[in-house]
Amino acid sequence: MTGSNPRLYILSEEEIRKGYATDIYFVRSKEILKRYGLCDKIVRYEIHAYGLPNNYKWAVFTGLEEALALLQNLRVTFYSVPEGTLFSSLQPLAVLEGRICDIIEIETSLLGILRFYSSVSTKAARIKKKAGDKQVIFFGLRAQHPAVAPALDRAAYIGGCDAVSGAFSKEYIGVEPRGTIPHALIIVFGDPVKAWKAFDNVMPEDVPRIALVDTFYDERYESLLAAQALGKKLWGVRLDTPRSRRGDIYLIAQEVKWTLKLHGYEDVKIVISGGLDEDNIEKLRDVADVFGVGTSIAFPPSVDLSMDIVEIYDEKEGRWIPITKRGKLPGFKQLYRCKPIIEDYVDVPGKTIVCSNGEVAKPMLSKVLEDGKILSQLPKPYEIRQYVLEQLKYVEI
Repeated sequence: MTGSNPRLYILSEEEIRKGYATDIYFVRSKEILKRYGLCDKIVRYEIHAYGLPNNYKWAVFTGLEEALALLQNLRVTFYSVPEGTLFSSLQPLAVLEGRICDIIEIETSLLGILRFYSSVSTKAARIKKKAGDKQVIFFGLRAQHPAVAPALDRAAYIGGCDAVSGAFSKEYIGVEPRGTIPHALIIVFGDPVKAWKAFDNVMPEDVPRIALVDTFYDERYESLLAAQALGKKLWGVRLDTPRSRRGDIYLIAQEVKWTLKLHGYEDVKIVISGGLDEDNIEKLRDVADVFGVGTSIAFPPSVDLSMDIVEIYDEKEGRWIPITKRGKLPGFKQLYRCKPIIEDYVDVPGKTIVCSNGEVAKPMLSKVLEDGKILSQLPKPYEIRQYVLEQLKYVEI
């Protein structure tokens, strides 16, 4: 309700765990199940993507840690592929098992976590794949609600970004935040040289000196001014030229690079930001050293994960009964991997599948949570990111 006292419309961790972030039809369904004595029915849900956006060949499954935080201490069991696993459509990614009334109200939150994370991480991985050995820094916090800022930085980082800009990122994901200089600082000083020198005077030596060089003058001119003002301390110059003044950013970067080289500053890195996506990153790779990417990662195409019942436990018969809605494959399934995306198999659990190279395929889904208790230590964000990058070697966009 709107009143005289404004508020932030966000749920607390406790409220999310209690199932407040759900759809009303699940609340009503739970009430009906209780009334008819069906709450104790044991079910298995499978999480998968029925299709991928924009003809993507693969996506990245992330968000597992937050999913486990949601499910922890509930009377449920969860099977999952490792966080950071590349996948394609119709591959089983996770299975949630438990009483229907312990699951039905958390479906919305669980899918929301996994879809948000996987969508952001997939876009970050695609951009990192295009950038190759050039660095990618995520600058997209302003594109999303601040309540999800730590999750946004984490999703971008484990998806492949080399660094993130959130001031909190060291605390939350163990990564030192990186950034440059905002236009606001230069405008308030009224002189880019004064602003750059002030930054140099105040910031610790371990903070890279990256000068924003498009505030008042031509990028080539400001880049040379920055190099002359900071000398060997200058790590890089950032081109964040708005579209209305940009022209051909490739030619601008080439001109800046040449001018710096001509005056003895060829070690200064070129950082390009503003409206970057896979296509223009690929075109700019040979004139840029670093890409600052924001909105395209923060607001990616949605990886549409679904969560469907695939089995119900029959207590009288003492066995699982495969069942699902039309258009979905019933039964508990396992993903067997030889090479990411290139050679994968989906079959029933417990199979031994031999890869084309003679090795035995690896079963990807394993039990990660049982009766609400996490079964193994979770990987660090940098370990998940490394896992993603290793898989990216096998695939193309």
